[in-house]
Order: sequence, then C-alpha cells, then structure tokens
Amino acid sequence: MTAYERLRADVAAGTVEEVIVAVPDLQGRLQGSRLSAPYFLEEAARHGFGACVYLLASDVEMGTGPGYAIDAWQSGFGDFVLRPDPATLRTRLPWDDGTALILADAVWPGPGGAPVEVAPRQVLRAQLDRLAERGLTAFAGTELEFLLFLGSYRTAWESRYTGLAAGTSYNVDYSLQGLSEIEPVVRRIRREMGRAGLAMETARGECHAGQYEIVFRYAEAMTTCDNHVFFKNGAKQIAAQEGVALTFMPKFDEGEGNSCHIHLSLRATDGTPVLADAGADDGMSELMRHFVAGQLACLPDFALLMAPNINSYKRLQPGAFAPTGITWGRDNRTCPVRVVGAGSSLRIEHRVPGGDANPYLAVAAAVAAGLYGIENRLPLPPPHTANALADASVPRLPATLTEALHRWERSEIAAKVFGERVVTHYAQAARTELGAFETTVTDWERMRGFERL
Repeated sequence: MTAYERLRADVAAGTVEEVIVAVPDLQGRLQGSRLSAPYFLEEAARHGFGACVYLLASDVEMGTGPGYAIDAWQSGFGDFVLRPDPATLRTRLPWDDGTALILADAVWPGPGGAPVEVAPRQVLRAQLDRLAERGLTAFAGTELEFLLFLGSYRTAWESRYTGLAAGTSYNVDYSLQGLSEIEPVVRRIRREMGRAGLAMETARGECHAGQYEIVFRYAEAMTTCDNHVFFKNGAKQIAAQEGVALTFMPKFDEGEGNSCHIHLSLRATDGTPVLADAGADDGMSELMRHFVAGQLACLPDFALLMAPNINSYKRLQPGAFAPTGITWGRDNRTCPVRVVGAGSSLRIEHRVPGGDANPYLAVAAAVAAGLYGIENRLPLPPPHTANALADASVPRLPATLTEALHRWERSEIAAKVFGERVVTHYAQAARTELGAFETTVTDWERMRGFERL
C-alpha cells in the first residue's frame, strides 16, 4: 500500500480529517497550511500547493527584504509550489487528533517545477546527490538537547523569559532521581514520538537544571533531518499542551548550552560500510581519513551552516564544554570532530551544532566537507589525545557570527560546492540576524549603563 493509499484508507475510516503540508524554513522550522484531507488527495497531492516565496527568505521574526537570493518584494510576494514528498507522510499525530502531516519540497511554478535551490532540503539533497555519484550514501543521527521550564510559553513571553523555574532543581546528568517534575512531560514526548513513527534509542537528564536529551535511531540522512524538524515541532506542541515551556536555543543563560551532536557515516549503495578498515592500525579506511580531514579543512568556512545565530557562539566559548578549536580525536569529547564506534558502526560525531542548527544545512555542510577531503585526498593529522579545549595551539573556530559570515561569503570552497546563490542567500540570513541584534538595546546595556554611565 502506497503512502497515499494508506491516507485514503484513514480518511475513509474517519481517523484523518486534515493534512498539514509543511516546508522547513531557513531556521529549520515547519511552515505551512492545513488542508482538508479530501482536498489534499484530490488536488495538492497531485499538483502541489501554493505558498508565499518569503517563507524561504525571512528571519526568525518572519521579516524579509532585499539581499536574499529570493527577493519577495521584487516578485510581488508571489508563490512557489510546495510539492508534497509521500515518503514523509505521517498519518498519525498523537498530539493533534485527526491530523496527518507531510513535508514538501519548494519548486518554482511552470513546466518541470525546478527546485528552489536555496531551500534547506534542496541544499542537503544536492550534497547527497554528489555522494551518490560516487556510489555512496550518508546515514545520520542527531542528538538534541532542550531545557524545560515549569510554566507556559505565554507566561515566559510575558515575563520576557526572566525568572523562569527550571524543570529540575540541579544537574541531573545521567541521574535517575530528581526528574519527577519533568518526567510526565518527557514521557509523553517519548511515547507520542514513538507512536508517530520515530524510533527512540535513549533518553536522559543532562547537565543544566531542567535539561533533557532524547536520541532517536539513525537513518538515511534526509530521513533523519525530516525526523529532527518533526520532533522539534511536535515536542513544543506537547509542552504547550502540558502547560510547560521548552527551548532548544543553544545558550539560554551562563549554564550549559543545548547541543545537537550529529553522527554521520557512509555506506556504499549496496549497504556496505566504507569507513572502516579492519587491517588498518586505527581501524579507519583511507576514505574515512580523507573524510575526516575534509571536516577540519572546511570547518572555518562552513561554520555558518552549523552555528547560524548570534546565540550559537555564546555556546562555543571556552569553559562551556562545547568545541572552540579545529581538531579531531578518537572518543575525545573536547574535539569538534569525534571519531566513535568500530567496524560497521565507525562514524564521526560533529559536536559544533547547537539546538538551533537547521539539520539539513548542518548535515549538508558535513557531507560537503567530507567530499572535499575525499576529492582532494587531504591527509589527516594525528588525533588529539588531550584536552583540546585547553590547548592554545589548536586553531580556533570562528568565535562570532560576524567572523563566520566573513569566512562563509569569502569562501571559494563554499561557492564551488554550494553555488553562489546559496552562499548569497545564507550570508544575507546571517547579516539580517546581525542587523537585528545591533539595533536592539538589551537588558545588559540598561543594567550596565542606566545609572552608572
């Protein structure tokens, strides 16, 4: 039974009444519309569904303007077409009774429906297609952390996100106690994500008070990214229904930040793992060594795709237990690129992205970097065996969004592997974020200067 045949059966049985058609935006959020299920099956499933082009050229406040590769004003705020991807159909949302959800690709109107190349799913697909040309497939897993606060999103908004009560009283990293206040909510998230089709592997408390991590089973890279954005969207809806608030922002306060570690491995198209070599002293194949070397070579230029916001770099600071240098190590959590596993499970763990990362862009960056290393047969330096966070000799990651933006838009590698339009588009996204921050007067400035300056 095809995805749409299954949906027709559910509609006929009365269990599905509406279908959400959604596209991941530049921030990795789901944007879209609710369609009646019969209309979706009769029209949108066959011909697509129109949505305003500014959805892929706006900031977190939904503001748009010139400078993006898509200029919504110049185009009169016209539409592109959302073409539903049947592989992403979920006919059961346990937190939204009677509703199905499907992700869509943005394409331009007209014959052939050319893909919107700056759309996050398309940015990733372009890199996966480059892998496929070499007979390779990428598998990925993302480890998302979030902070949970007692009290609703509305209450948090009205208090300007100050004075919030954390869901736990202290550090609950790996703890089996101290979770009583948040367990009902996180249990519901775990269970309902499972009922919606996500396969959970592990769940546990984390370092910051109220911090929690749920890890889902790895899958083909695009599927993992689709699952990632689905999870973030659904977890927030469940939290709201439970009268609590959770955030994935990378650095809420001076405590531990929210990370999104990305695990990535490669296989041949027949499913054979290609990163391991049992005959090598380190167990790594030559291809893997080039793949890891590419990560190190491209990290400065591609940091923008993994850390896209000003707040991202508050997490990537000394003493924050997040990477600050450019190096790699075997099972070394102080390195941005950690090689873990053995044999068929040998993989890299990319520790730069935070909870705000757009998974499609972050995985695309890691794949593109690995391909750069493979294509140029880059040599891999020895692994870092000590504390890379405290080693002043290790080259530094970009320390601010401004630095990351400059590296990105001046990068010959980025222009070659992603294309000028993608580089321009995401440079403008960063410039918009910087402009919004630089014109805002913060509480910090008032506290520091109201009386004393």
